[in-house]
Amino acid sequence: MIIYNCILFIYKLLIIGFAPFNKKARLWLKGQSHSSIKQLKKPIAEDIIVWFHASSLGEFEQGRPLIEKMKEETPNVKILLTFFSPSGYEIRKNYPKADYIAYLPLDSANNASYLIEVFHPVAAIFIKYEFWYHYIKTLHKHNIPVYLVSAIFRPTQMFFSWYGGFYRNILRRFKHVFVQNQESYTLLQGINVNNVSVTGDTRFDRVSDIAAQAKSISIIDTFLSGQQLFIAGSTWPEDEDIICRFINEQAPAGWKYIIAPHEIASSRIQSLVTKIKKPVVLFSQASQINISDFDVLLIDNIGLLSSIYKYGQIAYIGGGFGKGIHNTLEAAVFGMPVLFGPNYQKFDEACALVNLKAALPIQNYIEFHKLVFQLQSNKNLLYDAGINAAEFVTKNKGATLKIFNVFNQNFLSKINP
Repeated sequence: MIIYNCILFIYKLLIIGFAPFNKKARLWLKGQSHSSIKQLKKPIAEDIIVWFHASSLGEFEQGRPLIEKMKEETPNVKILLTFFSPSGYEIRKNYPKADYIAYLPLDSANNASYLIEVFHPVAAIFIKYEFWYHYIKTLHKHNIPVYLVSAIFRPTQMFFSWYGGFYRNILRRFKHVFVQNQESYTLLQGINVNNVSVTGDTRFDRVSDIAAQAKSISIIDTFLSGQQLFIAGSTWPEDEDIICRFINEQAPAGWKYIIAPHEIASSRIQSLVTKIKKPVVLFSQASQINISDFDVLLIDNIGLLSSIYKYGQIAYIGGGFGKGIHNTLEAAVFGMPVLFGPNYQKFDEACALVNLKAALPIQNYIEFHKLVFQLQSNKNLLYDAGINAAEFVTKNKGATLKIFNVFNQNFLSKINP
């Protein structure tokens, strides 16, 4: 406990120290001061509140199908949605399905007591990787059920080490843990965490909903003018070096290219523009000019990428030359093959897509050029890989309903009028 509290204290000191040099750290400090749960309007006594906590945007997207299902089936329930990271809160702070949205203060006994005493949630739902000791202990103490959704575990995590008893005790306080795969289930059974079920990943439901609701974007229609599209989504500089070299040196006729960088600061966008030697235009400028003659379109805003994928024939997902790839399912659901860098092994869906030959990992520019050329020149190969990708998503839908049914049995049916 002392070590855990010291680590949190040091973490906050580091953020304060980095804040003058790091935008994300500054946003976190500002959010904790002005947009945390302590600044929210207090609910009335009659409010029935379910608390969802997502660390960042990716975890929110996993929890979102459950929030929307809950609001649809039990409209009298109010949703408290908290984030830890600015990349979640700043993008979803106006999400209409949540009644209260805020930063979650750093884990402490006092902060946990404040949340429970003010909001009185009937249940708490943490998404994927959230193991805050004080919050979970306080919820458990007040007999408020806590659930972990779309979780995934690996043997190298501290839960399964000789020194992991502190975190194993956190796991045992969850009412139920919904895991993505059988390996996670087996690992938890091995440390006597038995309130577990394999329900899959709610992201399959989320991307399927996005695909079903995808709307046409007139700027993209104009840009393509009937040509085929290669989309690079959530890219980092290492990804862009490879993609831009291909566009500059090897790109065949009949194809256009959209690049949506993970970060859209003006300096990043301008750096990317200088790498591209073909005619390139920014999305923010596209409505002011005729863009049909341009070869490359750069997306310099947030929120469009998941809808743009509907136009693509081949997708590249960024992050694989860093800590790990971004969301492959957003592209796969539209029935196209996906490529990505070498660091994908921690992502079950990426590994499965590779085994199905619906995804193609690359190590360097030579492999990228070879694989993209094969896909662009072989219609049968392109079609088969795309069909495999779409079928994979379809076969793995359904986690949201499985989890919601447990919620309904355990607490929602008791509060639904």
